Amino acid sequence: MAPYSPVLCGTIPISINVEGSDLDIIMEVYDFETFKQQAANLYGGYDKFVLKEKTIRNTPVIKANFEFGGFAFELFAQPQAIEQQYAYLHMLIEHHLLTRHPHIRAEIIRLKESGIKTEPAFAQVFGLEGDPYEALLAFGKELGFPLSFLYL
Repeated sequence: MAPYSPVLCGTIPISINVEGSDLDIIMEVYDFETFKQQAANLYGGYDKFVLKEKTIRNTPVIKANFEFGGFAFELFAQPQAIEQQYAYLHMLIEHHLLTRHPHIRAEIIRLKESGIKTEPAFAQVFGLEGDPYEALLAFGKELGFPLSFLYL
C-alpha cells in the first residue's frame, strides 16, 4: 500500500479513542480497480473483510474494512491528495483544539463514549452549527490554523 501514501488518521493518533475505535488509514488512490485487487489480495483473508465503493461529497471512494490483531481497520481511498482529505484536515484541527484547550479532551471522550461521532462532538463542544464536518473546517480556517492547503 506504500504507493498510496497511507496516513493514520482519526482518534487514535490524537488520543481521543474510545473502546471500539478503529484505525483509519487514508490513501490517495486513482486506479480503483488495482487498489481493490491489492486490498483483496492483502487483507481479504482477515476477519470481517468488506470492500465498498461509494460517493462522498461528490468524490468516489473505496473503503476496505477488516479486523486484525484485536483492531478494526478502515482503509479509506480517494483520488485526492492526503493533505486535502477531510479526515486529515479534521485530525489536524482537532489536535490543535485539544492542544489549545486541553480541558475539552475529557468532554470529547465522554461524548464519544455516549455514541456521538468525533466531528459532531467537537461541533457540540465549540457550539458550531450546521454540518459538523464542514463547520469544523470553517472553524479551523476562521481561527487561522496553519493549514495553507485548506481551501474552503
